[in-house]
Amino acid sequence: MQLNKLTKITTKPKRRLGQGHGSGRVKTSGRGTKGQNARSSRPLSFEGGALPLIKRLPFRRGKDRNKVYKIKPIIVNIKVLNLLKVNSVVDLKTLVSNNIVNEQDAKTYGVKILGDGKLQHALTIKLPVSKGAESKIKKAGGKIEK
Repeated sequence: MQLNKLTKITTKPKRRLGQGHGSGRVKTSGRGTKGQNARSSRPLSFEGGALPLIKRLPFRRGKDRNKVYKIKPIIVNIKVLNLLKVNSVVDLKTLVSNNIVNEQDAKTYGVKILGDGKLQHALTIKLPVSKGAESKIKKAGGKIEK
């Protein structure tokens, strides 16, 4: 035998408020007399006249408050481009086909090439490039097309 599997043997009927003298709750229907709690309703956010929580919290101020809306490109460093063939053209299609970036993310955020590492061979690049990466690409004999 388990306590949670026993059948209920007593049930109280629901109390019907505001149904006159026969209900056992006459006149004020169990709400006491007057005052805010005796009335029909009040807002869920009401805190008894104190300054509401939403007004006590500070504003989101400062430079980072709109950070959510800024979309930054996917970063690909030059050292990763050494995986590609010599004199190949580097664009979104090439990076996706060589599994360097995800296709969906690349289309959503874009791709930017940064200058970390060393480039071993010449490439033609058709993507946004940082200044450091630009100098390393030209040093390796590559081209940048905008």
